[in-house]
Amino acid sequence: MKTLVIALTFLLVAPAFADAPVIVHLKNHRFTPATIKVKANEPAMLILFNDDDSADEFDSSSLKIEKVVPGHDKGNIRLRALAPGKYPFMGEYHAATAQGMVIAQ
Repeated sequence: MKTLVIALTFLLVAPAFADAPVIVHLKNHRFTPATIKVKANEPAMLILFNDDDSADEFDSSSLKIEKVVPGHDKGNIRLRALAPGKYPFMGEYHAATAQGMVIAQ
């Protein structure tokens, strides 16, 4: 019974994600896809695969997210429910080439 209560509590407080996670790759210090579309006003999940040898940091001041992902590893990035608009992001360690945009619509 206690396990059931814990499971139900998790379902009530955990954010429900609109669709399947969006898969993003970082290779040669570039994001693919560089433009990520999500549903406005609904939380979303990105799974970032860093295919480079070195770590990089998914960084966005407008999304209020900083997430370091080691080389040849992956990281989950949870997006809060976003108002319609454009939200730039970058790979902080290679900002000249690692640029992208989340579009909430």
